[in-house]
Amino acid sequence: MFSEASHENFVPLLFDVPSRSFSSSSLLVLKNIKVQHFSQLLYVFDGRFSQLHTLIIDLINNVLSTDLIENKCFVLSCAWEISHYKELLLPLIYRMSNIEKLGLYLTIYVNDKFIDGNDLKKNIINRLPQLNVFTLDIRSLTFINNQIEKKRITNNFPGGLYQYVRFISLYDEYSFEHEFFIKISQLFPFMEKLSLINHQSQKHKQSYKSINDNYNSTIVKYNYLITLDIEEVHDDYIEEFLFNTKTYFHNNILIYINYKSLERVTHNFTRDVTRINCAKINEIFLFGKKNYSNSLRDYFSCAIIH
Repeated sequence: MFSEASHENFVPLLFDVPSRSFSSSSLLVLKNIKVQHFSQLLYVFDGRFSQLHTLIIDLINNVLSTDLIENKCFVLSCAWEISHYKELLLPLIYRMSNIEKLGLYLTIYVNDKFIDGNDLKKNIINRLPQLNVFTLDIRSLTFINNQIEKKRITNNFPGGLYQYVRFISLYDEYSFEHEFFIKISQLFPFMEKLSLINHQSQKHKQSYKSINDNYNSTIVKYNYLITLDIEEVHDDYIEEFLFNTKTYFHNNILIYINYKSLERVTHNFTRDVTRINCAKINEIFLFGKKNYSNSLRDYFSCAIIH
């Protein structure tokens, strides 16, 4: 069953009947369609809508003909993770050789590597000669040794360059050292959102005094970061991000953090080494204590505090 939203009404479209019994030779645009399975999507392409050129589909559940599809515009989103990217999804897209506008909003399980810009160029863009607009939000999930799900990045994350990744989630039961954050900032140079969960103290933390006495530490630069979630972390990682001797980011940062942890790291909102980066924060979501001191508001005088 399909459902089309039009003027706040839902119209059920049943495709368990032959195409000649339910068809249209004048329908040009079909959008706001929700399907339960990938196989149901193929009913739209069986010839019953011969003039259809724009289709926007929301795939609610998981996933397959070789006939050419004449669509000019195709948008596909899925609420769940899908697999068989190369076996099912790419062959479907290749049937749309005349597509001009394509949108993909998916989370995809992959076996060997993330779907990056090189993959998209090779397997999609170069295969669609008429394509001039391509919008996407594709998230890749992979495994280490086919056992550990890579929903979050750990210390064992392999190298590479991921220029199209915007959101990073970090988690490990072992500590993240400063060198690890240097690596992450280089692997994901255009990262906009960073989430971190780690309750282990850093093993090789350099004291603030030693940094000043012998400044050999490399500052981690997050040139595009706008959201930082460090609510569930050891205090060492709050220092990692708020010490301007360790981390650099631009203005207008949104941060999620525990109030008591922030209070400790900033020495009750008086510490100078955290002052510069804290001044770049324009919105804070605090967890824990809700009775905030005046020193907090003075320290974050330009920030919206929740």
